[in-house]
Amino acid sequence: MRSLLVIHNQATASDRKSATASKMLLPEHVLRACGYAVTNAHNEESCRKLLPDADGAVLHLPVSDIQAWGTLLLRMKVVPLLWWCSEATATLSVDACEDNVMVDGVLTPSMKPTEIHWALHFGAKQCFERQQWHLERKQLLSKIEERKWIDMAKGILCEIKNITESEAYDLLRKQAMNERKRLVDVATSIVNVYQLIQSEKSERKGGARR
Repeated sequence: MRSLLVIHNQATASDRKSATASKMLLPEHVLRACGYAVTNAHNEESCRKLLPDADGAVLHLPVSDIQAWGTLLLRMKVVPLLWWCSEATATLSVDACEDNVMVDGVLTPSMKPTEIHWALHFGAKQCFERQQWHLERKQLLSKIEERKWIDMAKGILCEIKNITESEAYDLLRKQAMNERKRLVDVATSIVNVYQLIQSEKSERKGGARR
């Protein structure tokens, strides 16, 4: 990780306008002194231009603003998100200290170059593991959804054809093979057609009563 994008906002703008001694503690100065290429952004437009070339994002923000910015950044590109915990951001974050904030690491102005290096290294690892967890969760939810449609289709076939669940599953699988479709796609079609037929029957009954 060699290129970093530092995110500022209005809440931390005062840091950038402070005395020269304080400016030396800003993330861009500290990180450049450690050998990293650093760019700055303060709005969505500048982030879109600069994030593609960045290996990670350093959030010089109050904790309360991290979720919104993190969501925005990760929609553009998956990068490690690290919070810059300075006197200013820590003070601004007091009221949000109990928030469930998802960041991959924390950096401070007092860190030595080797400490920053390892914080970024493990932050990148944390980012990968977080994305892997999200992917596995998405896949699991997808499988649960597919199983729901397949079970519904099996129930319909059992009712219509008076067969067992095992026989209904075999029928679904055979149909999927014949049509060269996924099992869940065949099951979804059966459920949708069945529900449409039932809805039309219900409407005809309602019309007959009137």
